[in-house]
Amino acid sequence: MNLRNHTILITGGSSGLGLEFAHQLLALGNTVLLTGRDLAKLNQVKQDLPAVHVFQSDVSQLADIEQLRTQVLAQFPQLDMLLNNAGEMRKLNLNDPALDVAAMTREVDSNLLGPIRMVQEFLPHLKRQPSATILNVSSGLALVPFPVSPVYCAAKAGLHSYTQSLREQLRGTRVQVFELLAPAAKTPLIDQFKSMDRNSLMAPDKLIAATLKAMRNNQFEIYPGQSTGLRWMNRLAPGFIRRQLSKPLTQEFDQL
Repeated sequence: MNLRNHTILITGGSSGLGLEFAHQLLALGNTVLLTGRDLAKLNQVKQDLPAVHVFQSDVSQLADIEQLRTQVLAQFPQLDMLLNNAGEMRKLNLNDPALDVAAMTREVDSNLLGPIRMVQEFLPHLKRQPSATILNVSSGLALVPFPVSPVYCAAKAGLHSYTQSLREQLRGTRVQVFELLAPAAKTPLIDQFKSMDRNSLMAPDKLIAATLKAMRNNQFEIYPGQSTGLRWMNRLAPGFIRRQLSKPLTQEFDQL
């Protein structure tokens, strides 16, 4: 696909991979719209990247998504690309009796329900465009769980499955569906994890450059960096890779 001269809405665009997507897609001559929950962070991004357009919105809230659709389509009726990037990753000790049960599904709300609802709100508009694109950002951990972050992995696994179904249902329409199964990268998302070797993490600029290259080549499932290894290890030695990803439990949690 051609990655120039599109109007692109990126959720979770105030930091991490979303912000790097904005940098690289702007450089290609696209109109870039960013959403995020934190207005102060969005305003800082706007200062640093005056060409972007920012909208405060929380993908875990259906009312916010509905309002976002109204605002965006009123101002940018040429919108033809939706990039579902917003998400949250937490380490959760399921043995902790003090764990807030009501808050346990936060990652489901943002990482799974958010993209599903965003697609449904914007899909009628996208289908009316001469051509359109949806990119869902899941994770290599959609394939192999990282037990330190059980709800995050479950939500990303759900997003992976949903994206595959979405692609099949939209086959024959003018909407292409891509998925980035992102590896661990040097973003604020992993700051809380003591067990991660920062030197082994993929740089966001290289990750996004590899993603855009794959999209140009119409590679609909994209596995940069370590995600390729997780994909093949899960096929060839699933028990081994699950045991490896379970080792950080004792390092991350004082008691199991």
